[in-house]
Amino acid sequence: MKKILGLDLGTTSIGWAHVIESENSMQSEIMQIGVRVNPLTVDEQTNFEKGRPLTTNADRTLKRGARRSLERFKLRRDNLKEVLVSSGIISNDTTLAENGKNTTFETWELRSKAATERIELNQLARVFFALNKKRGYKSSRKAKNDEDGKSVDGMGIAMKLYENNITPGEYVFSNLIKGKKVIPEFYRSDLQSELDKIWEFQNQFYPDILTDTFYKEIQGKGQKVTSALFYKVHGYNVAEIKNVDDDLKNAQTAKYGTRDFKKLQAYKWRANATKTHLTKEQVAFVVTDINNNLNASSGYLGAISDRSKELYFNKETIGQFLYKQLKDNRHKPLKNQVFYRQDYLDEFEKIWTTQAEYYSLLTDELKSEIRDVVIFYQAR
Repeated sequence: MKKILGLDLGTTSIGWAHVIESENSMQSEIMQIGVRVNPLTVDEQTNFEKGRPLTTNADRTLKRGARRSLERFKLRRDNLKEVLVSSGIISNDTTLAENGKNTTFETWELRSKAATERIELNQLARVFFALNKKRGYKSSRKAKNDEDGKSVDGMGIAMKLYENNITPGEYVFSNLIKGKKVIPEFYRSDLQSELDKIWEFQNQFYPDILTDTFYKEIQGKGQKVTSALFYKVHGYNVAEIKNVDDDLKNAQTAKYGTRDFKKLQAYKWRANATKTHLTKEQVAFVVTDINNNLNASSGYLGAISDRSKELYFNKETIGQFLYKQLKDNRHKPLKNQVFYRQDYLDEFEKIWTTQAEYYSLLTDELKSEIRDVVIFYQAR
C-alpha cells in the first residue's frame, strides 16, 4: 500500500488530499482532504503574481498610520489656534491664510523676515501655523556615547572639521593614534569634499589615472566595484596592508590588535593623501575606502544632514533658506526638502526671541506652551 499526499496549488488557495493506494482498488481510500483559502483582493492578487506581496494587514497599518498623523496634525492646529486666541495674539476672525492678489509665497516671506525683524502679531500666527504643519525629521537613533552618533542630528563633528580645516580621514587618524577607537559617522558633503580634495592633490602625480572620466565612472560604487575598476581600467590593484609603519606604535596604541593597526595604517594614508605623494596603489586604496563610505551612507539622511550643515554655516533658518530659493525661482519645488526636527526648533527659538523684543505678551511661559505642548509635542 502507498501513502500519497496530493497538492493543488493555486494563486488564492491550496487543495490537499491524503490518499491510500492499494493494489486492490477496493482497499484504496481517501484518508483526509481539505483546502486552505487565502482570500486576496484584485490588487493583492496582481501584486502576488508579480512577486510583490503585501498583506491586507500591512496595507491597513499604512493607512491607519496616515489617518493618525492627519488626526494629530489637526489636533495640534486646533490647539495652537486656541492658545493664540486665549493669549490675545489673534482673534477668532483673524485671517490665517494668504488672501488677496499677489499674496502667493507671502507666508514664506513673513517666515524669513520673522527671524530678523518685526512683523505683525497676526502674521506671526501664520508663521507658527506654518511651523506646525511640518516639524522636521526626528531621528530614533540612540548614540552609544558623546561622539558616536552626533553627526546624525547634530553639528559636533562637522564643526570640528570646519574649525580645524581637516578632513574626516585626518580627524579619525588623530583619534586612532591617541588610542581612541570610535569612528563617528560623517556628513556626506564632508566625505565628498575629502574625496575631491585628495583627487585634486594626487592628480598632479597621476593625471592619466585620476581623470574626470574615471571619477564619473566610480561615483556611487561600493568597495569591491571601485577596486575592480582600478584594475580593469588602469591595470593595477589597490594596496594591501601587510605591515604598519613604526611611528604608529606608541603607548596609546600598544593595546591595539592586528586589525586595529591595519585600520590605523589605512587612515594614515587617508590623512596624508591631501598633502603627501602616495603610491598609486595607496591612492587607489584611499579613493576606494572613501567611495565606499559615501556609497554606504544613507542618501536620504545624508541629504538632510547636508541641509542642516548648510543652515548652520550660513547662519540661516529654514524659512530663510527656502524663501531664498523661491526668490531665485518661484517654481522651485520645496516638498521634498526635509530638515531635522532640531532645525525647526532652532528656527522657532530665533523667531520667538526676535519678536519678543517688540511684544511683551510673548512671555517665556507662553513660548513653552506653544513650543513644547502644542507644536513640537511628540506622541510616543
